[in-house]
Amino acid sequence: MPLVNPNCKPQAYKPPYNTLDEFYPFYLGEHSLQICRRLHVLGTFLFLSFLFYSIITLQPYYLIFCPLSGYGCAWLGHLIEQNKPATFKHPILSFLGDLRLFWEIITLQRPF
Repeated sequence: MPLVNPNCKPQAYKPPYNTLDEFYPFYLGEHSLQICRRLHVLGTFLFLSFLFYSIITLQPYYLIFCPLSGYGCAWLGHLIEQNKPATFKHPILSFLGDLRLFWEIITLQRPF
């Protein structure tokens, strides 16, 4: 399957977005700087790490670090990119976009 928006070029905002496939090119354009994408990948990795650690050790205390690490890294990326996170308008699609970007990068489909 070819990569959507392979160079992460900014896209015009054209709602409504009903599916991740419709939203994802816009999502990538909001992450046009490599440092922003890297911070999102780091945040997603930390989110998943705290989630799995909390489940494996049966210590729900660590769940508090899931949103702190995930959003903290992502919002720092958007501060550098100088745009607003799409999370505010499309929270579910943005979260799914984070997971898809993470998957594409760790499976070497998209450059890191």
